[in-house]
Amino acid sequence: MQADSFTEFKAPVDDILFSLKYIAKAEQLSDWDEDTTRDLLAHFASFAEQVIAPTNRVGDVEGARLIDGRVKLPDVFQSAYRQLAEAGWQGLTAPDDYGGMDVSPVIASGVSEIFSGANHSLQMVCNLVPGAITILNRFGSKEQKQRWIPQLASGQTLSTMCLTEPAAGSDLSAIACRGDVVSESWVINGEKIFISGGDQNISEDILHVVLARTEGGASGIKGLSVFLVCKDPSVKITRIESKLGLHASPTCQMRFENSPAELIGERGQGIQVMFALMNHARIDVALQGVAHAAHAWKIASEYACQRQQSGSYLHQHSDVHRMLCKQQTLAITARSLCHLALVNAEMGSEAALVEFMTSLCKIAGSEAGIESADLGIQILGGYGYLEEYGISQIWRDARITAIYEGTNGIHAKSLVTRGLRKNGGADAFAELLVELADADQEAKLQIENWKKLGTRLMHSNDPLSHSRKYVEATLQVFEQSLWQRIESAAGQHPDSDKMQALIAFHKNSKYSS
Repeated sequence: MQADSFTEFKAPVDDILFSLKYIAKAEQLSDWDEDTTRDLLAHFASFAEQVIAPTNRVGDVEGARLIDGRVKLPDVFQSAYRQLAEAGWQGLTAPDDYGGMDVSPVIASGVSEIFSGANHSLQMVCNLVPGAITILNRFGSKEQKQRWIPQLASGQTLSTMCLTEPAAGSDLSAIACRGDVVSESWVINGEKIFISGGDQNISEDILHVVLARTEGGASGIKGLSVFLVCKDPSVKITRIESKLGLHASPTCQMRFENSPAELIGERGQGIQVMFALMNHARIDVALQGVAHAAHAWKIASEYACQRQQSGSYLHQHSDVHRMLCKQQTLAITARSLCHLALVNAEMGSEAALVEFMTSLCKIAGSEAGIESADLGIQILGGYGYLEEYGISQIWRDARITAIYEGTNGIHAKSLVTRGLRKNGGADAFAELLVELADADQEAKLQIENWKKLGTRLMHSNDPLSHSRKYVEATLQVFEQSLWQRIESAAGQHPDSDKMQALIAFHKNSKYSS
């Protein structure tokens, strides 16, 4: 069987639009226009399928290389990125005053998911730009905005997020990188590791967003500030990591040696600035997982519809049918959660709810991608274990999503600590669940039981030991409530038969018990 017959990427535009309109109710947003959104996503989907996706396998095989201190990406990335930038896609969320399209993050999330499904490695290099534009808009000076946003929007400049250090991973209070004043100007000294796109040869410039400590500042996280550093000989790439997946995304170790820098925001405001950047990145990671879940299902489904075994097609076998339905359920549930979080953020819902949902999105989306890829490998059997069928790369690329931008364990910890405190987000999330469940009494009973679990944990001597249990219970009650809304809207999906089959699967599976 020829792998090329079913491994080509196909953007799930109909599923994205269904989720935005009928699940997340994006029409509540003042800038929502269904026809414009459909046209934009269809246009990018065509571009992604024809231009970006063909670079994915090549990039995985060739990888990024460090040559004479500079990073070289696979040659095919050059042309794809040039076309991406020329079409204006890098400026999707940038204000039109700075040359962007001024598209809302809700609509842009559909583009991000499609991009990740087509080529996660290239998306990793490109998609910190919206976050950089966000912090420039919120914290940048007039001069910083005028200088950097047009360059980011045009594709002339790509950006990075420089947080992690050899001795400071998830614990940002251990940051040692320094911002010093020399001759009345800031310079950065120190090392950063695990920096995606720390160097590359597809954009003219790179804007490094660097978290560093200033002399005389407070200890711990209160003494941190954020600096902007452009591409410069003083920014040294000491190595790029050899990784399980994302071979074409250069993960760099970097050394700053008196690198010219400029402060963004106020001195000591680093965590506030960085969290604005990370909140974008965390939803983006969740959508990377969703993209992998959907693509893994597409490959597995087409394979199962072509492969015959014991006189019937593979998808007709009960266990294979179960796995295919599970793959779709994972993608739909995680995507819906992301879209609901984004819509709530755009509507100005309380920050605690958005924070609670962001952590839950990160967990649900990343684990959906990994599990769906694993199921895809199982469906294809021995062929799934081979590289030529694409599922193994999806699993390798998806695996990191549960680790970066805060490990899933750290996000689980956040849910049972900050999330459960008074006005911490869980209560507002319960209200959202009730709205999703509508009149379904079983779902409402599960919501009440989930709230009682939260109360017990809040008064527990050791809530952290139950953090994973709380995550699983939260995702289960969300899924139960969500699928009530999906059932009421299923007839609006272009493939309503598919949705009805998934609703039947959900009702009959143990996950709805």
